Amino acid sequence: MAATNKAGFNQFDTKALNQQDKAHLLHPWQVFDVFNKEGAMPIAAGDGAYIYDSDGNRYLDAVGGLWCTNIGLGRKEMADAIAEQVCTMAYANPFVDMTNVPAVKLAAKLADLAPGDLNHVMFTCSGSAAVDTAFRLIQFYQNCRGKHDKKHIISRKNSYHGSTYAAMSIGGKPGDHPPEFDFITDTIHHISTPNFYRAEQIKNEKEFLNFLLKELEEKILSIGPEKVAAFFAEPVMGAGGVIIPPEGYHQGTWKICQKYDVLYVSDEVVTGFGRLGHWFCSKEVFGIQPDILITAKGITSGYLPLGAAIYSDRIHNVISEEGKGRCFSHGFTYSGHPVACAAALKNIEIMEQENILGHVKHIAPYFLTQLKTLLDLPIVGDVRGCGLMACVEFVKNKQSKERFPEELDIGKWISNQADSRGLIVRPIVNLNVMSPPLIINHDQIDCIVSTLRESIISTVEELIEKGHF
Repeated sequence: MAATNKAGFNQFDTKALNQQDKAHLLHPWQVFDVFNKEGAMPIAAGDGAYIYDSDGNRYLDAVGGLWCTNIGLGRKEMADAIAEQVCTMAYANPFVDMTNVPAVKLAAKLADLAPGDLNHVMFTCSGSAAVDTAFRLIQFYQNCRGKHDKKHIISRKNSYHGSTYAAMSIGGKPGDHPPEFDFITDTIHHISTPNFYRAEQIKNEKEFLNFLLKELEEKILSIGPEKVAAFFAEPVMGAGGVIIPPEGYHQGTWKICQKYDVLYVSDEVVTGFGRLGHWFCSKEVFGIQPDILITAKGITSGYLPLGAAIYSDRIHNVISEEGKGRCFSHGFTYSGHPVACAAALKNIEIMEQENILGHVKHIAPYFLTQLKTLLDLPIVGDVRGCGLMACVEFVKNKQSKERFPEELDIGKWISNQADSRGLIVRPIVNLNVMSPPLIINHDQIDCIVSTLRESIISTVEELIEKGHF
């Protein structure tokens, strides 16, 4: 029988949970050899910026779930809004000539929050599905224009755009393209990661910027402008290591896309809904007007699954031209799900009432400044970030920027140390990535930094002891 611990929720039989988990549940990105030995941490509860495992241990969640628990966990007003919508109308058919009140209200709100003429919305259940929706929308649009060969997509190496078939093909992380999976390779192309820290043989950021812009233009020309349909870009590359491009990169790539009639798709699944202190950062931070904007995660602060592809009047006017008899035969049973949309509306209301965007603008500089104090540690090569998203990159040699061997999995080594001290950070090979809830305060930031420091120091001691450093 489960016993209630001091955290206020039931403790569970963790051993039994782990056995059932191993026996029945396939996890995203499951590394089978490791998982079969170590299993997973069962999370049983959450409160604000904290989560609790099934033994009642508390952790400061510096990952924010998965870039998404923006307003924090366990908010009663969210639970009440969700419950009220369930009682009023738990589901409504979204197809063809039916709609529902929360979906309509949320679509109008998103059109108001999104920049420029992004006035049209298709709802999905995730960011991945929203990227696939954009992919199909682009094909539909180009065919409606009579440009049947204009189907090629350009993205970046180390980008992440989701895990569905088209989305993962558009993404460019080598680790996400194992040989056991198949991908679209004939019409999807990848250009360089805009990461100056890893730009070898290039002296300064201006030279690097010129290289990147020239590379994009040459790629369009080599494929043929009449064949290139769209360019996909995260404003800040999240899972690729919190990569902030050189100043002028986004405006430069946007202008090149305009020059060659290439649609610009801004993937704001991570950066949208306050992560950089704005509802969306494409225009407010980077000065560009995308043709399609992808969002998810923070749209409901992770309370319910929801994503959206928000697209321009220009695209809509072409695809909806009267007299053509067209049907946009794409969508989902749960497109614009009324309960998920009600959760998103309440989430936005809370963010407005509590001025969470203002809080991010105020506290984000402190977050990055404090993290940069870790640069004195012998294996910390780089600390970078923007808003409330940051990355610590670990190196074997700070001067040469030599990485530790990938099989050492240094990021996981350090995150395990952090786990034992009550801190969750996200390991990605040689990186620790952080995206805390937007409600985080100064004391919690201090805790993140001090705990991470302790974890890195302990890891260095182990590395020396085992002859790895």
